[in-house]
Amino acid sequence: MAECGAAGCSSLQADSKAGYVLSTVAEVVERILTFIPTKALLRIAGVSRLWRNCARRVLKTQQKISWLSASGSSRYEEHVLLGTMEEGLEEIYLLPHTALLMVDSEHFSGHNGSYRHKKARKCQDEDGLDAMDRLRHLLPKSCDILWIVTPGIVLTPPRLPCSCPQEFMEGEAGFSLLFPAMEGVHIRPFHFCKKNLNQTSLEEAGLVGNPDLKVVLLFGYDAYKSGAARFLNQLLEPLAHSNVLIAGGHVEKAFPQHRDCCSPGSFGVMGLALSGSRIQGASVLLDQDVSSPKAAEVTIRRLKAADIPERNTIGFMFACVARGHNHYNNQHNVEADTFHKVFPGVPLFGFFGNGEIGCDRIVKENYTLSETDANGLQHGYTTVMSLVHLG
Repeated sequence: MAECGAAGCSSLQADSKAGYVLSTVAEVVERILTFIPTKALLRIAGVSRLWRNCARRVLKTQQKISWLSASGSSRYEEHVLLGTMEEGLEEIYLLPHTALLMVDSEHFSGHNGSYRHKKARKCQDEDGLDAMDRLRHLLPKSCDILWIVTPGIVLTPPRLPCSCPQEFMEGEAGFSLLFPAMEGVHIRPFHFCKKNLNQTSLEEAGLVGNPDLKVVLLFGYDAYKSGAARFLNQLLEPLAHSNVLIAGGHVEKAFPQHRDCCSPGSFGVMGLALSGSRIQGASVLLDQDVSSPKAAEVTIRRLKAADIPERNTIGFMFACVARGHNHYNNQHNVEADTFHKVFPGVPLFGFFGNGEIGCDRIVKENYTLSETDANGLQHGYTTVMSLVHLG
């Protein structure tokens, strides 16, 4: 009995010492909290003032981009990406400040993004509203959400930057890029329709009069409608003559977080403006004549000339829906495989769309390659391949 009592006493002393350390030694608590996913971290931050302060410092160190991606049929009556996000957001190590989501248009329809029961489908605008409501419950209230629907998807499997990216011209697929608040990097979403595009709104979005602007990702929707081309030129004109990397294209649908200004079915442009001294970027244009794996590699290797660090860097691929295996003599995944060969440590994301926006351009420190106009930024049957480094 005495031995048991001694053992029990020793255990109590150990628990007491551990409790003392966990309640008073900030360095130990902070180190432990770095191993806890962000959602759980926010829940346990209320244990004490010490833990709350340690949790805040840990959140500030989470400066790397993360992502969730999915393909294949969902088990639920919704797009596969939504179910993946519900599970995956429990395991990520950052607090999302901005989320850029892309899903394929074939399977994004029906209630809450369902792809089944086609006869009972609602219009796609309502699908987007359902999905946005769902995302607002999954993501922090302060997180800006941009939801893109396109004919095809390019994604990298989650958490594995060394994994080969995949092109999905058919089948269910989608991804969510999650950007934390980063020191020296400011990411600002924008959305323009014909009712609100003017000089003042461009300045408020940081697209003009912003010397720190480095990268603009933009996505036009309903571009086939009358007046859409003139509208896009009005936006691209000031950007074309600036020292800014511009990349994007035309998509099926776009659902910004707030769309009160738009008339139903109207055209518009949405995207992200990335500003900050730490940002670097480069892009190349694979034109219609690039139709073999060797030619694709020659073009993509030109990105190496920018000498952009691969750490905390994302690759973007915005391709015409007529490319892919249709363009490469029925060879699949040519451009994504080539990008991975040249940049094995950089994840790649993007889409197959209805037109591409971009050009050969380097934006790095004091050097900028920038010679084009608004018309020179718009293409068909091409691929815009870009690197964006966030410091």
